[in-house]
Amino acid sequence: MSAPGPFTELLLRRGAEIRSQIQQQGLKMPFTEVLELHTGDLQAMRQKPITFLRQVSAACTYSPLLNDPTLPSDVKQRARTILASCPGNSIGCYGEAGGILVVRNSVAKYLEQRDGGIPADPENIFLFNGTLRGLSFILKFLMATYNSERTGILVPVPSSLACRRIITLLGGAALPYQLDEQSGWTVWSEELRRVQEEGCVSCRPRVLYVVNPGSPTGHVMDRACMERIIRFAADEGLLLLADEGHPGDVYSGSLQLLSFKRVLHEMGPEFSSVVEFMSFNSISKGHIGESGVRGCYMEVLNVDPTVLSHFRSMVATFVTCSLPAQIAMEVATNPPDPGDPSYPLFQAEKQESVGKLAAKSQLTEEMLNRVPGMHCAPIHSGIYAFPRIELPARAREVSAALGQPPDVFYCLRLLQDTGYLLAPGEEFGQKDGTAHFRMTFAVPIKELTLALEKIVDFHQRFIAEFS
Repeated sequence: MSAPGPFTELLLRRGAEIRSQIQQQGLKMPFTEVLELHTGDLQAMRQKPITFLRQVSAACTYSPLLNDPTLPSDVKQRARTILASCPGNSIGCYGEAGGILVVRNSVAKYLEQRDGGIPADPENIFLFNGTLRGLSFILKFLMATYNSERTGILVPVPSSLACRRIITLLGGAALPYQLDEQSGWTVWSEELRRVQEEGCVSCRPRVLYVVNPGSPTGHVMDRACMERIIRFAADEGLLLLADEGHPGDVYSGSLQLLSFKRVLHEMGPEFSSVVEFMSFNSISKGHIGESGVRGCYMEVLNVDPTVLSHFRSMVATFVTCSLPAQIAMEVATNPPDPGDPSYPLFQAEKQESVGKLAAKSQLTEEMLNRVPGMHCAPIHSGIYAFPRIELPARAREVSAALGQPPDVFYCLRLLQDTGYLLAPGEEFGQKDGTAHFRMTFAVPIKELTLALEKIVDFHQRFIAEFS
């Protein structure tokens, strides 16, 4: 979880004040507690951890469990295989720079299966303690490599503030390109071109960063959108940097989450052998949901051999991914096979987690879209809704007089009236003149239903007050 931006920080401070007033001063409010729905942490919101993952991690950490008759045989075998690749058969060792080979082999096998047989080389796979660590390292490496010019990175908005913060901190230029909400948050070549040309005034654009599925929007890119992005990266000689999800964590059975590597390959050698490409995925997402373990893999393709050699040297010097994170990554990318003792439970837990999120995303979308002046685009993955809210002119006038963006004013009023803390869309980047909020739907279904009912009721009262 990244640190909140200034507007969410304002809401958090106000929430802390209200909480103190209720608990310490006995102030009577229309609610008894402040509930933070601005961000999401799956297991904190009571998603059950995957048993197989926890059992393998436990056996690797405390080796006497390898003799425990209550542990399934495939758990013990997996733990022995992982420990055999660690110096001294212990996860207390340093391990290999970039990740121990058995884990990188499992990631490579997972990628090959995901992409329909397209080979993946373990030597081009690197492990990091979380996506932000990996992203920070690669951006720092790129900026150091091209230190004669300020490096520009095209970044989607709406998206997490964290990437833009990292770029700024490292001395680069974040070049936001706007996703088109009316077309399901798609990316248009004309928008990329506009941002690219404007960016050339102050920097040298070198990287095109994409997030699929989108966050906080929850959309999944179609093939046409991905092909547009790939063609643009090829035409402009940009490194394509993709933060991607797991295909199994999509909520629509008719929708397929394609990887950029697969689309790149299927577009033919003129793209698959030319476009420089790096792809991330983490164990914080979806049915795995191990946010606190902080595990991430990165695959590198088509990078100049000299640059890649230097990159490996820098990884060996500065990067060590913790062994507990690597163990979780190994299990996440190499789950039990059909016929293994742990397979039935693993499948049941995965289906339960994805099924619950799918049901909650549908409930959220349906309830928000019933309200005049509120529109929630289809949510196909993730744990957030990012609805657009139409606010009356008078509400915008009041917010301007207070020096607050309209959706910040709206979220502050909602917090005061309901006790629900949401994140204003201004934090994530949004088209001028629009207003949004981000809320998680990962909470238990009863709590979510009550929250949605109160948010809908507040919205109707807010519109009536300022109309």
